[in-house]
This record gives sequence, C-alpha cells and structure tokens, in this order.
Amino acid sequence: MCDKARCPWPKADPLYCAYHDEEWGVPEYDPRALWEKLVLDGFQAGLSWITILRKRDAFRAAFAGFDPEKVARFGEADIARLLNDSGIVRSRAKIVSAVESARITLDLREKGTNFTDFIWAIQDHRPVTNHYRWGDIPTETKTSQELAKLLKSKGYKFCGPVIVYAFMQAVGMVNDHTVECFRHAEVAGLKKTG
Repeated sequence: MCDKARCPWPKADPLYCAYHDEEWGVPEYDPRALWEKLVLDGFQAGLSWITILRKRDAFRAAFAGFDPEKVARFGEADIARLLNDSGIVRSRAKIVSAVESARITLDLREKGTNFTDFIWAIQDHRPVTNHYRWGDIPTETKTSQELAKLLKSKGYKFCGPVIVYAFMQAVGMVNDHTVECFRHAEVAGLKKTG
C-alpha cells in the first residue's frame, strides 16, 4: 500500500498511509468533522498523531460520534467514564476541554456562526496550496497564529499555533503534501463541493 512516492511521514504503516492517501489535506467543510478534528488535534498535544489515529474509533465511540450537541451535555459522570476508558487518551484537562469546546461550538451556532464559516473565514474559505519539499514545511504560520488567537478568544483550549497548523494541514486548509508526493497535485485539484 505504501509503494507510491509520498510524503515521508507515514513511513510503512498501513493505517498511516491510508490516512495520508485518503484524508490528510483534503478540504473538509462539514462542521461536525471539523470540530472532531480540532478536538482530536487537541488530544494529540504532546503525543504523535499515529497514537490518536489508532485510537480514533474509540474516541468516536467515547465522544458520541463527535456530535457537539451530545458532547455538550456531558457531565461529571461522563467525564469519570472517559477517564476510565483505556481506548482514549485519559487526560482530565483534555476531556473537559472537549466538552467545553462542544458548548462553545453550539454557542457560536446559536449566535449565527457556523463552525465551518468560523474556521475557514480566516483564509477566505479557500484552500492554500503550498509547494514545499520535505524539511521545508513550517510547524506554524502567521495564519495558524491568527486562528489560534481567534479560537482562544472564544474559549477553546489546546489550540496553540502549532496544533492549529496541524489541524489546518489535516482539514485541507493548506495543502502541505510535498511536491514529490503523488497526493500534492490530486489535493490541489480538489474543488469545494456543496
């Protein structure tokens, strides 16, 4: 499966290669999926993405399919349940942050701001295609710093500029597939649907 010219980071891990080849860098506009990815990137803080990817199904089960309306209703019993769930990262701060994040996301929506618009507006709702070689890809940018500041201003946590840039890469706000990678041109050619 990992026999094509691609970004070096998936190495030979089949799960990582599938994620790289099918998801990473593809522009995402679904508000639920964007929120899920932001939460998962927050859980990644201090860990590797492959650790989160391997636990993603358990996270989805634990967090009610990342439905913010359901997660926003989580109380102390749910937090205790999650702290005992060995399938996920058991950090009280990150779990509480995810619940608070759901509430913030719903509050934005109730005030007329769709999460997709909130996230994508920072760059005019358009993906940016970069032309990096391996080793030249930044860990944060001015835009990720601005988006991190905006998220924090609303109360989101675990969303510093490095985490936010990883999020932006994952959800296709930026195409950071290396120019040598077969996905670079494919992702660059994707257009917004819907």
